[in-house]
Amino acid sequence: MNGCPRIENAGVGAWLVRLFDAIEDRNLPWIMALSRRCESAFGAALVDLVPSYTTLLVQYDPVCMQPEQARERLIALLADLEPEDMDTNEPVKELPVWYDPSVGPELPSVASDKHMTVAELIDRHTAPVYRVFALGFAPGFGFMGSVDPKLETARLASPRKRVCPGSVAIAGTQTSAYPTMSPGGWNLIGRTPTVLFDRNREPMSFLQVGDRVRMMPVSREEFIRLGGDPSPQEES
Repeated sequence: MNGCPRIENAGVGAWLVRLFDAIEDRNLPWIMALSRRCESAFGAALVDLVPSYTTLLVQYDPVCMQPEQARERLIALLADLEPEDMDTNEPVKELPVWYDPSVGPELPSVASDKHMTVAELIDRHTAPVYRVFALGFAPGFGFMGSVDPKLETARLASPRKRVCPGSVAIAGTQTSAYPTMSPGGWNLIGRTPTVLFDRNREPMSFLQVGDRVRMMPVSREEFIRLGGDPSPQEES
């Protein structure tokens, strides 16, 4: 691990461990390793762990553990931290995706900008097995990467006010799917029928940090059969 991790105060009952300054795929094994060690070391005092691309937020019960005690525990965990072995044989979650301009308005324009056909764009988007590096922006929104370098695309200049649930999108080197109706500035290229967030489900989020995910192209008919809403994406 390059550099020295920093432990930053994140308010009452929380420390933010900043392991990296730059977003890179190779960060995840280190962050997952620290997360696993915190689960064991903090025990019943642990409230929550929130991993991201470069940091791990550690929330603990201040009634059970004093701030300095929690900080010293983190220092000890970091002292001999080794990256977790990310098993490439672990199960892959599949996200069926209907790629169509009616639900993915940027599908033709991104293909054109990248000097490829829509079919080639779909092939390149569905080829990798992605990793979920972080959850954020909205409950169940999984930041996945990295996309084929030829698909790297800047965010929209003007974000939409309303993006339909299930919309699959690209921004920069990342891809994701919107769990609920929300604003959004990513390039929409398709839609999944998978329910990405459900408060009555355990876990509530379909995607979890560390998951391996593959996009699976499906027809409009299959999309509807799986429960997808084919209503066109509104321009806003």
